[in-house]
Amino acid sequence: MREMMMQQVMTAPGEISFREIEVPEVQADQVLVKIKRIGVCGSDIHVYHGTHPYTSYPVTQGHEVSGQIVALGEYVKDLAVGQKVTIEPQVFCGRCYPCLHGKYNLCEHLKVMGFQTTGTASEYFAVDASKVTPLPEEMSYDEGAMIEPLAVTVHAAKRFPDLNGAKCVVLGCGPIGILLIQSLKALGAKEVMATDISDGRLALAKSLGADYTYNTAKEDFAEALLSSFGPDKADVIFDCAGSDITMNQAIQNARKGSTIILVAVFGKMANVDLAKLNDSELDLNTSMMYRHEDYVDAIRLVNEGKIQLKPLMTSHFAFKDYLDAYKFIDANRESTMKVLIDVDMEA
Repeated sequence: MREMMMQQVMTAPGEISFREIEVPEVQADQVLVKIKRIGVCGSDIHVYHGTHPYTSYPVTQGHEVSGQIVALGEYVKDLAVGQKVTIEPQVFCGRCYPCLHGKYNLCEHLKVMGFQTTGTASEYFAVDASKVTPLPEEMSYDEGAMIEPLAVTVHAAKRFPDLNGAKCVVLGCGPIGILLIQSLKALGAKEVMATDISDGRLALAKSLGADYTYNTAKEDFAEALLSSFGPDKADVIFDCAGSDITMNQAIQNARKGSTIILVAVFGKMANVDLAKLNDSELDLNTSMMYRHEDYVDAIRLVNEGKIQLKPLMTSHFAFKDYLDAYKFIDANRESTMKVLIDVDMEA
């Protein structure tokens, strides 16, 4: 008789159940991972509220993850049982133009585990070995589950081609914004200015590397920009808030000929000043997820002590209390950074 395991299923917005299913068999090119930690991100919350535009129900969630390899397929030679790993959740076709040109994060048929295909929220998860990235033995499973969002910000930071000595602005100090602040400094930025409307989040941003912080509910963004960097302003502005307000702050106040990079996902159609964007000849760029090299860099930067993840860890919930984790996040929006699900309580 096959071994059984528990799997999380969001059956409808706001509704989570668990089902007992067989532990998956490992195919020749796969590994079986015992899941240890799962992080909850903003996109998961959108699914919880029924506002994610590209997810249908039922769906098993989980894409920020760490675990341990417990079985190998016969063709897998470069991984080992017992190894700590994280999983890259992109499922891409490998045949479209972006895939064939190294940009599989932009696959024309991209699916992401936990949204358009089965996620990792189960006790065991069978996955192609090519999607598994080893973690250093000294890295905790908590930290390992945060490599995915960190890879998002490493990729976003690298969208600006010359960070060495750069003066940067980060709009929005949620988990992605604060990870981006750290990524920018770790990759060579000289100074980073951060904005938010939460004093608590700004204090955390300051403690993790932001040189200047401003609450734009109380202080004028244009004045803050000049106060931080003088009349030459910033080289690049990253929008991690994703609102008409923040994007228009960037467009209206960016140095002419400079760059704005949209990292956040807009929840609705944007209403922004494209006339000013054009008049200032601004480069409006975007950032979409990550590629393997971003995972490698993220792990390296944490291992080198250049990026701290522990200060962003807010709370832990047991696997069976998955729904309570969402309720906690909703009730503590301003003070919550990263909530982690303990799938394996012994880890």
